[in-house]
Amino acid sequence: MEPIEKVIDERVQGKALTTEHKDGNTKKLFIESYGCQMNMNDSEIVASILSDQGFNTTQILEEADLVLVNTCSIREKAETTVRKRLQKYNRVKKESNKNMKVGVLGCMAERLKEKFLEEEKIVDLVVGPDAYRDIPNLLEEIEAGRDAVNVILSKDETYGDVSPVRLNSNGVSAFVSITRGCDNMCTFCVVPFTRGRERSRDPKSIIEEIQSMVDKNFKEITLLGQNVDSYLWYGGGLKKDFKKASELAQETAVEFAELLDMCATEFPKTRFRFSTSNPQDMSLDVIHVMAKHKNVCKYLHLPVQSGSNAMLKAMNRQHTREEYMELVDNIFKIVPEMSLSQDMIVGFCGETEQDHQDTLELLKYVKYDFGFMFTYSERPGTLAAKKMVDDVPEPVKKRRLQELIDLQQEHALYRTQQHLGKIEEFLIEGTSKKDPNQWKARNTQNTVAVFEKGNYKLGDYVMVKVEDCTSATLKGTVVGYSDNN
Repeated sequence: MEPIEKVIDERVQGKALTTEHKDGNTKKLFIESYGCQMNMNDSEIVASILSDQGFNTTQILEEADLVLVNTCSIREKAETTVRKRLQKYNRVKKESNKNMKVGVLGCMAERLKEKFLEEEKIVDLVVGPDAYRDIPNLLEEIEAGRDAVNVILSKDETYGDVSPVRLNSNGVSAFVSITRGCDNMCTFCVVPFTRGRERSRDPKSIIEEIQSMVDKNFKEITLLGQNVDSYLWYGGGLKKDFKKASELAQETAVEFAELLDMCATEFPKTRFRFSTSNPQDMSLDVIHVMAKHKNVCKYLHLPVQSGSNAMLKAMNRQHTREEYMELVDNIFKIVPEMSLSQDMIVGFCGETEQDHQDTLELLKYVKYDFGFMFTYSERPGTLAAKKMVDDVPEPVKKRRLQELIDLQQEHALYRTQQHLGKIEEFLIEGTSKKDPNQWKARNTQNTVAVFEKGNYKLGDYVMVKVEDCTSATLKGTVVGYSDNN
């Protein structure tokens, strides 16, 4: 997923994770996650590693032996929240649980290690995204009275052999990480520095993990990566070293289109999604695979960040406005019913009124189904923070953001209206937030519908006649099961 996460799902931020109780485990782990879906997935990996070390998860902070917060460096808000949480843990530690150990995991760990450990002394251990296997050793270091830090970024760590403990899942959808790190040095983004360079997981281990999910009755799998299109397996190692690989390794390498085709063919009853895509790496082969398989969802998150060539250049995006529009044209030619979503950064360094108009024009051209828009906030350690001036005044950023949001709302309504009167397949994934008597379900385009529960149950594929809609939700009536159950 492109770092400026659309997948920063506000509903799951800071939710303490719950795993199955393992008999014989006597220690208690309290683990919270902030940020993107990759972070949530990483917390599942950490819970799995610690489960073998005698830890069960708890939702009660006060009783925890070990408290971990999995952090995000993408937006300032996440950083402020994490700092407040650490202060709270320390209060609890002082007042009621002196033996509690507190640790910071993930993206912020790498950047603020000295600050957290030495200056503020608010944590006992600091663990970067590639060092989760080292946590048992780091806990021993703390017991011996030493600082415990491992933020070394790895060339080959993909956690391919760690089976994540699924946490707080709806039991219908699961996430499987296929790549780690990112090679795209976008000037606004910290991910290459906090998560390291790009490397991919062995396809065999991915298929095995999906099989274990299917065996547990999960119906939908999302393949995850900072940038899934650039998936490349040639036997292990960093993507940037591919050119140095042997001729045989290069010839037998597996790219993302092949991996997706493999997954969809192997598990025809399982729905597949993937996130996030990067326009410059998006090959039309992937779109052809999406067209070929009914079980690959017709939804693509295609972050563009700006509609202005000047801004795209300043952001070091490796595509122009025109190339992006041509890509969109080709996608709709191959899969006319495709649903697209975007990420936009408003008010990046030097953005003029004309740049902003270009972005609005691009929105009108594509008419995205969904959008995730943010005002630019400088992140320490990025190229933009070092070399560019954050010179667009806050009130101007806010106004431009509002104009984008208003236009996106119009397009979202236009897109949901296209479903009216149609009978479409939906996968039931939970109860509607607004009405406990209604199910919430999603179609292939990732659009949510709500309808009366009737005798249908979680995880059923149903055919729904769409009768009404808002800009975000479809409303309808179930006409029966789909043939996918």
